Amino acid sequence: MNAFKPRETLTEQVARHIENLIAFEQLRSGERIYEGAMAKQMDVSHGSIREGLLLLEKRHLIRNVPRKGAFVTPLDEHFVRSLYEILELYLTHTGRKLARQWQPDDMQRLESLHEQMVGCFQNNDLMAFLELGIEYTQASLAYADNYFIVSAIEDLWPSAKRCAFVAFRHGGRQVLADNLALMEDSIQVIRARDEQALADILHRYAMQQCEQVLAALAP
Repeated sequence: MNAFKPRETLTEQVARHIENLIAFEQLRSGERIYEGAMAKQMDVSHGSIREGLLLLEKRHLIRNVPRKGAFVTPLDEHFVRSLYEILELYLTHTGRKLARQWQPDDMQRLESLHEQMVGCFQNNDLMAFLELGIEYTQASLAYADNYFIVSAIEDLWPSAKRCAFVAFRHGGRQVLADNLALMEDSIQVIRARDEQALADILHRYAMQQCEQVLAALAP
């Protein structure tokens, strides 16, 4: 699941690999990342690791502490609540635009991704489920028409994936079932062009996911 597979630029490859190590808790909350050991493990230079870590700092997964090194961003209550609060704001803003302006091809794309996620749920394929969830979110941003919002969501999504795995580890398949149910509801209200109903669903999604993650983090 976490094998290093060359793709994209070298910096992006390194960042993606470390991102998955963090998302799937092979690198733990607050853990220090040693550049030398990581460079040896991935067979790349120290500079490539350093560039990848800088990219992950931008994506909120890493904190570079002067004279101390790089550490996995702690996953605590403040971080989780902050993440879902801002995701709700961004997704609701873009969702209203989608509900107003979608075209038939957009609905076909969303419905196709939902069907694929149902298949992943039935096959218990968590990795594919999460990747399709990213695609679904990207597809729903088709009408965002806002550089800063799209860029911000792209940087926040790795943390959302990390939190989704934490919630799944604690709540199991019910977490995926809850997500699918809300996704199905959202497709129906988008088709009906009901902006307020979509905003309500996105609020429920953010609150539900936030509480599932916090329950997993509780002692």
